[in-house]
Amino acid sequence: MKKNEVQLGATYAGFSYFLWGLLPIYWKLLNHVNAEEILANRVFWSFAFMSVVLFATKKGGILLQTLKGFATNKKQMFALIVASLLISVNWFIYIWAVNSNQMIEASLGYYINPLVSVLLGMLVLKEKLSPFQYVSFFLAVIGVLIISISYGRFPWIAVVLALSFGLYGLAKKLINVESAVGLTLETMVVTPIAAIYLVYLFSKGTNSFLSAPWETDALLIGAGAATAVPLLYFAKGAQKIPLSMLGFLQYIAPTLTLILGIFVYGEQFSMLQLIAFIFIWSALTVYSLSKTRLFTARINRVKA
Repeated sequence: MKKNEVQLGATYAGFSYFLWGLLPIYWKLLNHVNAEEILANRVFWSFAFMSVVLFATKKGGILLQTLKGFATNKKQMFALIVASLLISVNWFIYIWAVNSNQMIEASLGYYINPLVSVLLGMLVLKEKLSPFQYVSFFLAVIGVLIISISYGRFPWIAVVLALSFGLYGLAKKLINVESAVGLTLETMVVTPIAAIYLVYLFSKGTNSFLSAPWETDALLIGAGAATAVPLLYFAKGAQKIPLSMLGFLQYIAPTLTLILGIFVYGEQFSMLQLIAFIFIWSALTVYSLSKTRLFTARINRVKA
């Protein structure tokens, strides 16, 4: 792989994680709208935006071929439905957490997500873990236990975010379609539910969309682009860089969210929480180094 291709890929992927890390600012601008309505608009306008993108990039044929494939492959169709529901749960919990001033716990969810993904791979796909990965799990568990003590409760927001996204990734492995087509299909599955909910809000007269100032309408419509653009940049970047580099870059997003929560939105961050995060960061360092060592070993075997 050419050096400039890797640099370009790292720029694309890094930019996508940067956008994801700043996304809480967007949801904060909508904190006067309930999380359910934000989610419904996010799903609806994401589907609309991706439909335009597929038309503009002439990928409609790929979408139709994929749909025909689902007609004969019930396992993939089921995986698509599960993936759609999981990402919807993930989006809802994240929006709700941000707008209820729990961004620090939300960032924790995306810090431990890689470790949850590895655990799911071990339990479901029967993948073997290295000694380094076992150490990383042990450190992460200690961190989560300390967080539980500091909150006085189990950090369910972080765990649900990590589990839903980890299980979403597992379901995506079974679908294995082009990323833009995948997001279009996932939002297409839940768009009818979102549309029904929005119609229900209109019928009750409790809708924010089209009844609030135009800025709110613009932000709700823009949620589609805010969702899709980082994913499209991520897809372009992930194709050009090694998995080990992608593993390091993915911590940009939760780090930015953590910084925003503490320094911009003034969420409390105690010494006990800092100690817990140090354990989590240590776990991620060990995990990332183990992935780098594994990647390097594979390259050396190929060269040999």
